[in-house]
Amino acid sequence: MALAETKLPTFPQRMPETVPIKALYVGDRIETRALEPVEPLALTPLALPCGENGLGVFFRYGVVVLFNVAPEAENDILERLAPHIAGPSAVPETDYARLQVRPEADMQADLTGTILVRSATVECFQVVADALAKSLILAHYETRIAGIFDRIEPLAADLRERGRIAAYGAALVRQIGDVLHMEHRMVGRVETGEKPELLWEHPELERLYLRLAEEYELRERSRALDRKLEVISRTAETLLGLLQNRSSLRVEWYIVALIVAELVLSLYQYII
Repeated sequence: MALAETKLPTFPQRMPETVPIKALYVGDRIETRALEPVEPLALTPLALPCGENGLGVFFRYGVVVLFNVAPEAENDILERLAPHIAGPSAVPETDYARLQVRPEADMQADLTGTILVRSATVECFQVVADALAKSLILAHYETRIAGIFDRIEPLAADLRERGRIAAYGAALVRQIGDVLHMEHRMVGRVETGEKPELLWEHPELERLYLRLAEEYELRERSRALDRKLEVISRTAETLLGLLQNRSSLRVEWYIVALIVAELVLSLYQYII
């Protein structure tokens, strides 16, 4: 697979004063190992030249962050990337930002979505991409969790108003499975609450990452999602337990009914 047709020994060669950034959630997982033979600029996370004077940072948890990539090149990248995406998203979720290189400026992000950096290095782009990718995946989970809340709320309301719930055991099991899947991805793959490994080798970029994490509220949003996942999981397990108890009680009544029926038949035969 070739994401870039041009041969770029280093990046960037010609960088505009303002660099457009686009982050895309393309699916559940990207097989980044299949992309590494394309002479990567960096490996953790994977950074590749894309188009003419563009750069893409690819994350295994399904996010691509593109720097200075034209729409035509972006479409080509997504088309070539498609075979290596597991659980592709029908419509990629997107987020946008801008990056400006100012050697005299303090590294930070402002409310307009402009990120100020002192130098346009691959490592700097990787740090920015990490923060944007985590923000986008958190937004994706926030949308999914809102949908789960909408599906569970009628069941809880039914329990409150009628003192019983409808027999949606399979649906509740799926909700629990969905929550467990999200928890696994957030902790095992995305690590939204952790600093990128790149900072161990480039501690001078830690300040930039911390400011980006604060601007995008990564830690706060991650904790809020953890609390919501815990509430959903506990609610679903409680409702499922009530359904199972009701099923057990129904089985016990069936057994009692069979015993009574057997006694009646035995007495009838004895009388006859």
